[in-house]
Amino acid sequence: MSQFETVISGVGGYLPERIVTNADLAKIVDTSDEWIRSRSGIVERRFAADDQATSNLATIAAQRALDDAGLKAGDVDLIIVATVTPDRTFPSSAVYVQAKLGAPPGIAYDLSAACAGFLYALSAAQNCIASGQVRHALVIGA
Repeated sequence: MSQFETVISGVGGYLPERIVTNADLAKIVDTSDEWIRSRSGIVERRFAADDQATSNLATIAAQRALDDAGLKAGDVDLIIVATVTPDRTFPSSAVYVQAKLGAPPGIAYDLSAACAGFLYALSAAQNCIASGQVRHALVIGA
């Protein structure tokens, strides 16, 4: 058993401003609100602005999580961004988030595992904390 306790101390989120409804989609592709809703349960989705990259969205959510936890960017030792839509293949979106937050140099990487990515990222962060490698980890699903 590890001597280091792992807890989720803060959460944050962000949704882009632009709302696209099923009715909006039905205007550009052959579908309907009923067809989409009955098969997926989706009613609306959010589209990022043309000037918003994954790291922009992730940074806002991350700052909100840090605020909720009562932490500052300087407290973060590890940043993992679980995403299949990174800003670029290299460098990772996590590095951009690190810079945008003003976090010190440290471990920052993307984890690409589709729907399970956030859970894998939580597990990886927990392992780093439990081993004593890091004290505070920031895990972002974007």
